[in-house]
Amino acid sequence: MDIEALRTSTLAFVEAHKAWTPLIAGGLAFCESIAILSLFVPATVILVGIGALVGGADIPFWPVVIAAALGAALGDWISYEAGRWFGPGAKTKWPLRRYPELMAKAEAFIGRWGIAAVALGRFFGPARALVPLFAGILGLARLPFQLANVASALVWAFVLLAPGAGLLTWLDR
Repeated sequence: MDIEALRTSTLAFVEAHKAWTPLIAGGLAFCESIAILSLFVPATVILVGIGALVGGADIPFWPVVIAAALGAALGDWISYEAGRWFGPGAKTKWPLRRYPELMAKAEAFIGRWGIAAVALGRFFGPARALVPLFAGILGLARLPFQLANVASALVWAFVLLAPGAGLLTWLDR
């Protein structure tokens, strides 16, 4: 199945089953936030489309935003914990050992920005799922990580869903 077919079928399913929209948004955001899995799920594009459906199909906005934020935060938490579990030795294992320059850039980014890198990384496509993994590998403290993780997940979900929902609600009036 190609990406366009996946996007089309997911949005058609959401439109047909409005009650499932928060769960679908949460699941997509979760997949988007898991290191490696995020490469195979075009969740950002689908979530923007869901935002438009929310505005045009009379689906409550805030439950969808909260579910997407929870999914994103949970995915980042799992990636972070995987990084903590593997530790610095992950640099020598597949697939990270194949990309030493990526690891060096991640270390420099996290070294420069600290815990703010978690919040900033969420808004940059390729880095979205990798920054939490690297934060775990580099041993960033759990509580500051989680604070940045949850706060940025809420902002990210709102930023993705609000434009489409707001525009279609406005046009509907």
